[in-house]
Amino acid sequence: KDIEFIRSYYYNKLEFTRFSSSVGKHVGFTEYGVRNAEYWNNNPSILSNMKAQKEVYCLNHVQNDYRAAL
Repeated sequence: KDIEFIRSYYYNKLEFTRFSSSVGKHVGFTEYGVRNAEYWNNNPSILSNMKAQKEVYCLNHVQNDYRAAL
């Protein structure tokens, strides 16, 4: 439950949009990023795919990463 999946989108070293599994949606940081976040959040297939990424990447690999850190 303490795991969070974050996918950030950058252009020219500036983060313009981020998806966070704890928020459950995309958040925009620039004008362009806000437009992208609004479009992606209103598309159910994109949003459900991003929510599923937590299980695909995080939950399946947490034990391996935890053992490697110890």
